[in-house]
Amino acid sequence: MLGLDRNHVLTKDGKEKWKFFHWFVLLAFSDRPQLELVLFVVLLIFYIFTLLGNTTIIALSHLDPHLHTRMYFFLSNLSFLDLCYTTSIVPQLLVNLSGADKCVSFGGCVVQPYISLGLGCTECVLLGVMAFDRYVAVCRPLHYTVIMPPRLCALMASASWFIGFANSLLQKVLIFLLPLCGRNKLDHFFCEIPALLKVACVDTTMNESELFFASVIILLIPVALIILSYGGIVRAISRIKSAAGQRKAFGTCASHLTVVTLFYGTAIYAYL
Repeated sequence: MLGLDRNHVLTKDGKEKWKFFHWFVLLAFSDRPQLELVLFVVLLIFYIFTLLGNTTIIALSHLDPHLHTRMYFFLSNLSFLDLCYTTSIVPQLLVNLSGADKCVSFGGCVVQPYISLGLGCTECVLLGVMAFDRYVAVCRPLHYTVIMPPRLCALMASASWFIGFANSLLQKVLIFLLPLCGRNKLDHFFCEIPALLKVACVDTTMNESELFFASVIILLIPVALIILSYGGIVRAISRIKSAAGQRKAFGTCASHLTVVTLFYGTAIYAYL
């Protein structure tokens, strides 16, 4: 039996509810136990490759003097961000899938989503910044060092982190101001905001509207910037006469475009 700290509150209909939990139960894939082992193995393999790949990119970007460029500055930032983002979610999911205790403390349910949401929002903004960087590199190559000095690049990267975690802090404050009901089972694999809204005792329409509005800003504004940047990049590449020049220009953007498609495609599908 899970221990609950029963801070009683009365709703408008006079019923007694619990406001605070010591523990939450993450149901995740409990209804499909036959899949848990398969998912555990698959996710573990992908997680190991994620750690190795991003660590290699970060190490090479710092060790090789030829890679001390603005493009690789953003790339190493993105790799570090992706490394932290996956680590904030996947280990908890692996523990859950391994058949171990599926409980998470109230404190853990506050800290984990704050970190994961902050990192996810930061990645959204940083991908938009990187698209602008690629636009300047391809469309204004002679003015690139003037338009994108190192100090501005560091400022843009820092602003991405600030915006991401500021939005996460706002979301966390709003959700944990709500009184939570006696149900402490979350139909999720980590304490994400939509799952926590389902155990609130009050009407969450305003919270859902605010969450949707924030998602539109964090997801769609960077996407619009990326689309505009790549529209300009495609026009610039089409004016290049040589095929080798076109391949080189496209090669500087292909990996970023792949990450953007995978990241934003799944994020927009899940949250909007």
